[in-house]
Amino acid sequence: MITIAIANQKGGVGKTTTAINIATAMAATGWKTLLIDLDPQGNASTGLGIDGPHRLMSSYDVLVDQAGIAACRQATSIPGLDIVPATVDLSGAEVELVSVTDRTDRLKAQLAEYRDHDICFIDCPPSLGLLTLNALGAADTLLVPLQCEFFALEGLSQLLSTVERVQQRFNPDLGIIGIVLTMFDRRNRLTDQVAEDVRDCLGSLVFESVIPRNVRLSEAPSHGLPALVYDHTCAGSRAYINLARELIGRLPGERKAA
Repeated sequence: MITIAIANQKGGVGKTTTAINIATAMAATGWKTLLIDLDPQGNASTGLGIDGPHRLMSSYDVLVDQAGIAACRQATSIPGLDIVPATVDLSGAEVELVSVTDRTDRLKAQLAEYRDHDICFIDCPPSLGLLTLNALGAADTLLVPLQCEFFALEGLSQLLSTVERVQQRFNPDLGIIGIVLTMFDRRNRLTDQVAEDVRDCLGSLVFESVIPRNVRLSEAPSHGLPALVYDHTCAGSRAYINLARELIGRLPGERKAA
């Protein structure tokens, strides 16, 4: 199982929207997919139709109680896509784990023993705290959603510095599989300028597929559905389908046949 963390410490850049829809797209192409909701807000869980009362076990149990992934995962309405949901308890996990010796390796330890899915995505919170460090420590690689605005570039440099520190201290094999530009608005000249600057700086690391600002992408979570199910013809859904194709092309060769 290849594990991909979806992270950016800046909020509102489309992390959860990307997590939900890329996981759905991968499941639709035949990959047995797991999504771990590691954000205390639990938006990925809600966006896949798993309401609070139905989150019997969660990522909190995995981190704090070392419950197995198999015990905490739940099926979603999407064939081939399971989720380890998040509950509000997760907001206290960082405090509870602060005195624990292996506090940055808890998720890694559980995923190391888990083989029931082909690919796993981790939806990280908008911070670089202990929850995100657990995700980066457990992941094979990192996918970074980047909003097309000026301040996003500043946040990206901070994230890249954090990745270097994680590589040095926790996970020397952590890579970056790509950066996806989100909330792209062709009517805004600044959007084009930011996209051009990011591509000039990071080159082929940036996915060709860009995720547009799209009303249907925003509406879908309120129905407990990914946009790809809510309206598979909308521009946002088509963009995530294209992104999934690109992502598969960047995965290690032996994994593509999964």
